[in-house]
Amino acid sequence: MKAKGGKPQGYRAIREDVLQRIRSGKWKPGAAVPGEIELAEEYGVARGTANKAMRELVEQGYLERKRKSGTRVRSSPLRAARFAIPLIRDEIEANARYGYKLLVREEVAADDVLRDRLALKAKTRLLHLLCLHLADDAPYAVEERWINLATLPEAAGVDFLSVGPNEWLVQRVPFTDVKLEFSAELPPPHVSVVLQSTVAPSLLAERTTWLNGNSVTYMRLTFKPGYRLATQY
Repeated sequence: MKAKGGKPQGYRAIREDVLQRIRSGKWKPGAAVPGEIELAEEYGVARGTANKAMRELVEQGYLERKRKSGTRVRSSPLRAARFAIPLIRDEIEANARYGYKLLVREEVAADDVLRDRLALKAKTRLLHLLCLHLADDAPYAVEERWINLATLPEAAGVDFLSVGPNEWLVQRVPFTDVKLEFSAELPPPHVSVVLQSTVAPSLLAERTTWLNGNSVTYMRLTFKPGYRLATQY
């Protein structure tokens, strides 16, 4: 929608119009930009609409706000990282036939390492799962996971025989915080046997998630030797 004079009215349209000014060089890096009142008058909208458009550009890393100097175009735009937990099935099915096997399912008491990582109380019970993901019937990755049953008690009633914890959690449980760690190391013996590799280091992805301050799950995903990780943003 546009106001009189051809100016965009919706906050999304205003955001894109302002972004075009930045990308075209009309608003140069480091330059001060008009305040919200001035922008609201220019676009013929409420101040809150202009504020929302500018706030999103700040969050996306194109603008920066400082108390004494106002809002300016960033000298070097930031690229905000937006994380969505990937489905292993989708990654495999892009190039091969997907397979899944549940190897271990047991309820365990958290040891000191897990209590520290998940900020657990001493008697917290965890659901421990060991799963194998296959590509064209060959080992692709081993998923070892611990689910905090204090946060997610319904997981105790799921057998995980046909659907792995990766898919089950992504489809049913939101998260508010996530910690990711990557390393290359020799897998422990119980993982090496499953991957059918005992001499080559493998990529290990560790992920811990929380929901409103309560830990949900800790996962160790060990890929077959030679796995290549690529990302684009």
